[in-house]
Amino acid sequence: MRVGIIGTGRIAEKAAITLRGLTEVEAYAVGSRHQDTADAFAKKWDIPKAYGSYAALIADPDIDLIYIGTPHSHHFDVTREAILSGKPCLVEKAFMANSRQTQEILDLAHQQKVFVAEAIWTRYQPVVSIILDLISSGRIGEPRMVTATLGYSMGNKERIMRPDLCGGALLDLGVYALNFVRMFFPADILCIDGHCVKSDTGMDLTNTMTLILKDGVLCNLQSSASCVGDNIGVIAGTEGNLIIDNINNPQQITVNGPNRTFIETIRVPQQITGYEYQFLACRQALIDGRLEPVEMPHKETLYIMQLMDSLRQKWGVRYPMDI
Repeated sequence: MRVGIIGTGRIAEKAAITLRGLTEVEAYAVGSRHQDTADAFAKKWDIPKAYGSYAALIADPDIDLIYIGTPHSHHFDVTREAILSGKPCLVEKAFMANSRQTQEILDLAHQQKVFVAEAIWTRYQPVVSIILDLISSGRIGEPRMVTATLGYSMGNKERIMRPDLCGGALLDLGVYALNFVRMFFPADILCIDGHCVKSDTGMDLTNTMTLILKDGVLCNLQSSASCVGDNIGVIAGTEGNLIIDNINNPQQITVNGPNRTFIETIRVPQQITGYEYQFLACRQALIDGRLEPVEMPHKETLYIMQLMDSLRQKWGVRYPMDI
């Protein structure tokens, strides 16, 4: 599968590193808004083709999948253009700026019969099935509470501070905490609430979210772009708990029994970067002729975006795209 990478930032570099380690998938082209930037990226990562515009990359007939690694504020137009050109897309999280854009893109993809997926990498990793098996086997009894935190000290980065770049912690980091819940507990959400501390530009720098699920599970989640979090996820049950060391890219699971007695540590399979699973899932979906990956269905992408819209509305965090 030949991948065209749109964007040349940190996330795009991670995708390029990942693709170098795969045999079934290759980084075939890169597209930037400037030819010299694309040329430098292609040279650094040994990518055969470099394009000085996104449109030129989209027009390349030899590309099988376009990976969109621009800021989420810029996903809509380029994804729409790619889908209208019949190009399958893997779009970096958060999928779009809001649920309106998300619904429009998903509707268009179905109308055009073109594959599109959200690149929320944790959804595709083998650790998901490991944790689901631990829960379903009754190792911790009946789950009753989920806690998860994700925090990085990002300073005054433009993509965090600016409304026109869909700034704040929620779309960048909180999306992982929400997906952490939905991956393992897809029950209906009876209520969702939260609070945030804003920047001078009106973006949520640190936030907290509380969800009560129909099956009786309570979820307390936090994300922050202004502090170093422990990034730990805990699934607590009546007979024990699971401690996941990093909800952003789990490497190990600690299983505890009653009274927090240690039982075992389970390590995840060796990774290239952890991104490889989403590319392989897209490849398999295209082979199977599907319009969405099994691991991250379109309805989940839309639902998560709707949850984030509702939280931003409560907090008064707005982007220009919301109008």
